[in-house]
Amino acid sequence: MVEIVASEILSALPPRINDAIKPWVEGAPNQPALVESSGAWTYQELDSVVMETALWLRELGIRPGDRVMIVLENCRAFIAVLFALSRMDAWPVLVNAHLSAREIDQIRDHCGARRVIYTVGVSPHAKEHAGRHQAVIFEMHSLGPIGIGPLNESVEVETLEANVTDRVAALIYTSGTTGTPKGVMLSHRNLLHVAGVSATIRYLSRADRVFGILPMSHAVGLSVVLLGSLLSGATLHLTPRFDPMTFRTTLEQDKLTVVLGVPAMFSQFLDYAKLRGLDSINFPSLRIISSSGAPLDPAIKAAVQKLFGLTLYNGYGVTECSPNIAQARLEEPRTDTSVGRVFPGTEVKFVGADREPVSDGEVGELWVRGPNVMKGYYRNPEETAAAINPDGWFNTRDLAQLKDGHLFIVGRTKDLIVRFGFNVYPAEVEAVLNSHPAVVRSAVIGRSAKGDEQVVAFVQPARGSSITASEVAEYAAKNLAAYKRPSQIVFVAEMPVTITGKVIKAELTRLVEDAGQAR
Repeated sequence: MVEIVASEILSALPPRINDAIKPWVEGAPNQPALVESSGAWTYQELDSVVMETALWLRELGIRPGDRVMIVLENCRAFIAVLFALSRMDAWPVLVNAHLSAREIDQIRDHCGARRVIYTVGVSPHAKEHAGRHQAVIFEMHSLGPIGIGPLNESVEVETLEANVTDRVAALIYTSGTTGTPKGVMLSHRNLLHVAGVSATIRYLSRADRVFGILPMSHAVGLSVVLLGSLLSGATLHLTPRFDPMTFRTTLEQDKLTVVLGVPAMFSQFLDYAKLRGLDSINFPSLRIISSSGAPLDPAIKAAVQKLFGLTLYNGYGVTECSPNIAQARLEEPRTDTSVGRVFPGTEVKFVGADREPVSDGEVGELWVRGPNVMKGYYRNPEETAAAINPDGWFNTRDLAQLKDGHLFIVGRTKDLIVRFGFNVYPAEVEAVLNSHPAVVRSAVIGRSAKGDEQVVAFVQPARGSSITASEVAEYAAKNLAAYKRPSQIVFVAEMPVTITGKVIKAELTRLVEDAGQAR
């Protein structure tokens, strides 16, 4: 196994994320950088569009230290705006266009966005939000149609760090255990470190053609897929949404070499292959398939490996760590679902409930320290202090253990559901359901299903209420992103609670399990 020295990677990284393309602009200007259904840009063309976009954004009143929210799905226009804001020392606030109106507005108000930009050319959801906010649609020569929200003249700029690499490169919101959005501040150093190490682990080069399906509004799509590809001079094939048939066509026609996805995506493709009667598929150019974002079911891993004839590698991370903490190495293909070795440059420790270190090889709560750990939560020093101790250790709240140098995630200490690679915090879903006038209280749990997790909501209706499950579902649909909405709604006359009034979710989980066994 090749030794990867994190300090050498860090020292070779550019100062800002937009500088990732600079070596290729100078050394391979005609190399394709970004490809999507509407066209492609070389590295030289991408650089030119970024400079043009930065000038345009200045004319729109964007200043260094301003927060600029981008409501997006994957596309070239988003990347041009992202790099332009980085070049200007503004803070990009990355928001998935699939979030609900309530969620979008909550983030916009919390971050104090100077303007909101919408990738309306590729995203019907972004177009809906743009219309709701009275955004103006510009037809830009290079970017295509782009929505621009009104200028917020009342916001103040953030003070910039003296060291460029420590400045905020992206603000990504996670709803957190309380249901209140928390803005994760990721620096240029955070993101580029993960991008550089992940690209080195996978031996990315100019010869690679990478599938860009993971949402770049989230940390893994941003650092590992986008920045890792561009640092390496590779060609990134962008797509805003996953469709199994389109995926197969892209693999064949564009001769993709690297596919990074989530377990649910691979599960969908397995269903497609079964429907088509395919026992195996051969893509001669494909050399890496890798999964992250959610626990990888052993059955899914085995079936995917049989179908593709390749090892399905696994990885692990959290948004606050930019996101990678561990990644399986190509030199060490595994038959189990280990998430691989700890990222070079990252320290880990495992502690028990008493906050004391556990014995080697024992299961403990995973704490992380290194150049991948976030700067903190925006405008939330209390939550930051609760997550990162004075010595710089971040508490993942995941239960894990090391076996022969390989990391295994064995459970969670936080009440988290991972659905299609996205984090769903029950507290946020419960807060929405509880706001319905006919709901006394609710409780939300996760249920495993085909390599993914489903959201199950238990609802206690008000006495005498005739509310139906479809009405609850409609209410959730108006206030939650699609991946946060309950897959199943179960009415209960009385919620099982402790003496102190806390819902006993273990009993609800048993109800779901018993129902599944009965079926």
